[in-house]
Amino acid sequence: MLGNKKILSIALKLLLGLLCLGVIGYKLQKDFTVENLSILANTFLHPSNILLLVLAALLIPINWGMEALKWKKITEQIEEISFTTAYKSILSGICLGNLAPGRATEFVAKIFFFQQQNRSKITVLHFVNGMFQLCITILAGSASILISLGTFSQNKIIVYVTLSLAVIVFIAFVISLVKIKWLLKFVTKKINKTNEHFEFSLSRKLISLLFGYSILRYFVFIAQFLLVIFAISAIDFSVNLVVGIAMYFLITTIIPMISFIEPAIRASIALIVFSNCGLSNLEMVLSGILIWLLNIVLPSIAGYLILINQKFNFKFSKN
Repeated sequence: MLGNKKILSIALKLLLGLLCLGVIGYKLQKDFTVENLSILANTFLHPSNILLLVLAALLIPINWGMEALKWKKITEQIEEISFTTAYKSILSGICLGNLAPGRATEFVAKIFFFQQQNRSKITVLHFVNGMFQLCITILAGSASILISLGTFSQNKIIVYVTLSLAVIVFIAFVISLVKIKWLLKFVTKKINKTNEHFEFSLSRKLISLLFGYSILRYFVFIAQFLLVIFAISAIDFSVNLVVGIAMYFLITTIIPMISFIEPAIRASIALIVFSNCGLSNLEMVLSGILIWLLNIVLPSIAGYLILINQKFNFKFSKN
């Protein structure tokens, strides 16, 4: 019986990982056209451009490392895990997140690094934790959209949809902070069928810490995008460029993506928000693709390797 369980576990992990890598491969096949590859080839001919891309890549572990710190801090009242385990949980979640729009399946991998009886509560904390980063993205992106309304003269529907969704998400975030303990107890009772007693609170110190890490991560996003743009294009730094990046992050984050066409949607958004920055269409599209490669594809590969080497108990609740 144990042998059969082990085989089933390996088969399931391989299937999930291969599905994720299959989605990534499909996207790459669609994105790397002859024109895009030609621009990339020219980029790698210049040592200074290679240096910029290397610097952007070096920010990957810093980016997800700060997310791992956030994840460790918000979950420690339920179950204490090491920073290494938190990092593995984050990378595994990135990998499995490729399977659903809006990366809704990330939590499926992340929760299995916690004890079986805690997974229902950890699932709630996954979404609450994500809202801290989303809140920073909403505030910075909304301000950028309001500053650059003229950019959307022909695409006002994007402004209305994005800002409406941003307001809804922000309200949901505030409610989740106020009712966090009730949410944890409600989900635990529904899944585990118990009235388990536990203490959990989002103190001012913890909230400040989570917001602080989220702000730092946001600056890493901006820095990565700027490095990629400067590597591909000869454009000079400008405020419009930073404003465009903030809008890009907001729109691509707030509007749910269909996994298989996500890069195409991101490319279309890039054409809109960077239209006044002096970048060519191909440079805009390729910048968006490279950011996706750096922040999602490379960590997904690492997450896949972690998944297939990790021993999991695949039960979600006590029952």
